[in-house]
Amino acid sequence: MKASKAIIVFLIVSAITLIGNWLNVEINPIEALPGMLLLAAFAFVGWWISETFNRILPPIVFVSLIAILFTTPWTPGSEWVVDQINNVAFLATTTPVLAYAGISIGQDIDKFTAMGWRIIVLGFVVLTSTFVGSAIVAHIALNLFGII
Repeated sequence: MKASKAIIVFLIVSAITLIGNWLNVEINPIEALPGMLLLAAFAFVGWWISETFNRILPPIVFVSLIAILFTTPWTPGSEWVVDQINNVAFLATTTPVLAYAGISIGQDIDKFTAMGWRIIVLGFVVLTSTFVGSAIVAHIALNLFGII
C-alpha cells in the first residue's frame, strides 16, 4: 500500500474513532482530536518503518516502540502527549477494528458457513481458554503483590 492510501485509511479510522469516542464517553471530538492525531501519527510512522525495512518486524512492534518512546517520563513533552491521548477512550479505538472484522467475515461468508458448527465450538474453546488464562495470570499477580 502506498503512503498516501495509508494516510487516508488512518484518517478514516481516526474519524470513526472520534465519533465512537464522542458517542460512548461523551468527549468532544475537537478536544480528543490532538490525541487521536498523535495515535494516528504513531500508527503511520510504525507502519512506514515496517514497510521501509521490508516487514522485518510487524508494524505493531514499531508502533509500540514509538508510543513508548513518546510517553515515557524522561521524554520532553511526554506529559502533554499522555494528557492528549487520555482524551481518547480505548474502547472507541476498537470500533473500526470490529467493523473491519465484520466486513472481512462478510466477504468470506461462504468459507465461514462451510465451517458449520465447528467454528462455534472453536470460538467457545478460544474464548473460554483466554478467559481462564487471564484469570490465572491475574490471580497470580494479585497474590504476588499481596492484594488478595
